[in-house]
Amino acid sequence: ATQLSRFERDDHLIPLLDNGWNMVDGRDAIKKTFLFQNFNEAWSWMNRVALAGERMGHHPEWFNVYNTVQVTWTTPECDGISLRDVKMATFCDSTYKFYK
Repeated sequence: ATQLSRFERDDHLIPLLDNGWNMVDGRDAIKKTFLFQNFNEAWSWMNRVALAGERMGHHPEWFNVYNTVQVTWTTPECDGISLRDVKMATFCDSTYKFYK
């Protein structure tokens, strides 16, 4: 995995930032908080993301309390944001739509 180039960042990160993702202070990573109706929904969504991440060999940093899940994506192998992070953030957003 390689870090996104400046041009790739414009193409891939701007849509994510427009959709509620934020840059993490002090490191090259993106984060977002997802809210669900209850713990079961949050856990169900986390399971879907975990299985997709396992298939891709890419795993999130996350924190869950009851109905809230905070997710951070970065790629340690390249010490920054890669296309893997973009794909998984997009997957997070697309599967979250089922819970709204």
